Amino acid sequence: MASKKTTPADTAKKAPKSKTSKASKTKEADAQASTPATTPESTTEKRLSALDAAAKVLGETGGTMTTKELIGAMAARGYWTSPKGQTPHATL
Repeated sequence: MASKKTTPADTAKKAPKSKTSKASKTKEADAQASTPATTPESTTEKRLSALDAAAKVLGETGGTMTTKELIGAMAARGYWTSPKGQTPHATL
C-alpha cells in the first residue's frame, strides 16, 4: 500500500490552532504590567547599619572624627542609634 506524501502546506492546514489567542496573551501582559511591583525596600525605609551610617557621616563631613563623635553625629542625624547598648563607640 502506498502512503500519501504530505507537504509542509498540508501539515500547516492540519495543525490545530492554539486556544489562547494573541489578544488574551496581551491582556495578561498588560495586567501584569499595570500592577506595580512592590518590594520591601520601596514600602519601608531601609535602616542603615552602624558602619554604613558612619561612612555616610564621614562622607558628609569630609573630616576625621572619633568613634564617640561619630555615634553622636549618627544619632543626631537619625541615621543610626544604638539598640540600648552601653558602649556603641567600642562596637563601631
